[in-house]
Amino acid sequence: MSEAAEPSAPPADLEAAKLAALAEFAAGAGHEINNPVAVISGRAQLLLAGETDPERRRELVTIHRQALRIREMISDLMHFARPARPRFDLVDLREVLAGLLERQAARARAARVELAWQPPSDPLLVQADRNQLAIALAAVVENALDALEAHPPADTAGRVTLTSAAAIDPGTGARSVRIDVTDNGPGFGPDIRRHLFDPYFSGRSAGRGIGLGLSKCWRIVELHGGVLEVASEEGKGATLSLILPASESPAPAGPD
Repeated sequence: MSEAAEPSAPPADLEAAKLAALAEFAAGAGHEINNPVAVISGRAQLLLAGETDPERRRELVTIHRQALRIREMISDLMHFARPARPRFDLVDLREVLAGLLERQAARARAARVELAWQPPSDPLLVQADRNQLAIALAAVVENALDALEAHPPADTAGRVTLTSAAAIDPGTGARSVRIDVTDNGPGFGPDIRRHLFDPYFSGRSAGRGIGLGLSKCWRIVELHGGVLEVASEEGKGATLSLILPASESPAPAGPD
């Protein structure tokens, strides 16, 4: 009897449609959940103002804090579902990546993970919202660090390597900028791959925790007219790639 074929990743257009449907669901559910949570939070505050019993005060404080936590989670969901429109400007991705690596350096050292990037000599120019791209790139790097912290390699040091380059499609002549984030963590199979960008999906076997990081990354890249690609095999690490339309260098300013 032949072995069952391993399921493959869904086509890109089908995955995009699935994630768009999830975004619509998140927007509707977030709105409906937020209303009763606001009532619970407000009622807890009102009762707390007139409560003198220490034990009941502690319980009301707990209720209020947990209600606020739910509202924060809903806020994240709404950001995934209906993110702010990007404020486009000419951005050199070398500057964004340099800032990102500086912010992640302490975490990488604590986890004994080598975080490496060799900046190219030429600019990597895109029309983009600098803050949103910083969030998207941070989500990918943090995802790699999550995997290596949960499952450090047995016979070598953990490593996250960023590579960046501009490219030209030989068929269409379209110019793009590609950022690859590669880790030597446990990787993941098709079962995790097909859900990787789902909100709050937990790929625990691959050290990829619950959250909205990669979901937000996918939304931001989509809003910038780009593509987010994934390549991985179980036990052989993973590469997540952000591919964005390149922009021309600004024209030099003329004489006054």
